[in-house]
Amino acid sequence: MIFSTTLLASIPSPSSGSIELGPLRLNAYGLMIALGVIVAVRIAGRRAEARGVGTVEDFSSIAMWAVPAGVIGGRIYHVITDMQRFRGNWAEAFMIWHGGLGIWGGVALGVAVGFWRARVRGLNAWAILSCAAPAIAIAQAIGRWGNWWNQELFGSPTTLPWALRVSDSVAMKAGEAAGTTFHPTFLYESIGCVVLAGLLILIERRLDPAPGRLLAWYAAGYTALRFFIEGLRIDPAHSAGGLRLNQWVSLVVFALSVGFLIFDARRSREASAPSTVTEHE
Repeated sequence: MIFSTTLLASIPSPSSGSIELGPLRLNAYGLMIALGVIVAVRIAGRRAEARGVGTVEDFSSIAMWAVPAGVIGGRIYHVITDMQRFRGNWAEAFMIWHGGLGIWGGVALGVAVGFWRARVRGLNAWAILSCAAPAIAIAQAIGRWGNWWNQELFGSPTTLPWALRVSDSVAMKAGEAAGTTFHPTFLYESIGCVVLAGLLILIERRLDPAPGRLLAWYAAGYTALRFFIEGLRIDPAHSAGGLRLNQWVSLVVFALSVGFLIFDARRSREASAPSTVTEHE
C-alpha cells in the first residue's frame, strides 16, 4: 500500500503545552516527567524483586528522594550552562515547567541520592543501580516527549516525512521561515533510549556484569546517542572547537565510562586468573 505524502508530511506539534481533563489543566512537560518516573520505578522494582535485592516499595521510597534530587540537579546544570537566558529574570530559573533540565546534573545528583537512600534502607546499593539503569533510559524516553509539548529543542530544518512541524512563531524565533519543518530530536532520543534499555538488558544477560557496572554501560550508551542528537540541535548553546557543550560533556563521560569498563574487565580477569605459584610444605 502506498501512502500519499500528505498522509505523513510531518509530525504536528501540540497547540498548547498543557492537557485539559475536564476542569483540570495539567502541564504536559511535568506530566511526561512524572509518567516516566512512575514507569521507571515499576520497571526497576520488578527487576529488583526478580533478583532478590529489593522490592517495588523499596524503589518507591528511594524515588521519593532521588527524583526531586534529580530535578534539582538537572535544573542547576541547565541554569549554570545557560545562564545568559536568566540574567535579569532569575525567577524563571525556578519555573521548570517551562522546560530546561540538564540530564547530566539530573543523573549525577539523582543517582548519588538514590545510592545513599539504598544504603540507608540496608540494600545492596550497587545492585540497586544495576536494576535502575534500564529504567532510567525508559524514564528519559518518556520524559523527552515533554519537549514535543513545549515545541523546544528540535533539530535543524529538514523535509523528511517525519519532520516536526512547529508553530510559525516558534519557527521564526529559531531564525527560519514560517512553515519550516525540523528534525524531531525528541523522537530520535526517545526511540534511542528505548533501544538502549533493551541493549542494557541484553548485556546483563550475556555478560553478567558485576553489581553497579550496568550503570557505566548506560552512561557509555547514552552519551554516544546524545553526541549524535546534540549535533542536530539548533537551540542556542555554548560551543568550542565546532562542538556544543553537551557534545564535549558526552565525549568526556563516554571516555570515562568506557575506560572504567575496560579497567574493570582487566582487573576481574587478573583476579580470576589461576595462580602459577607452586606451594611447598
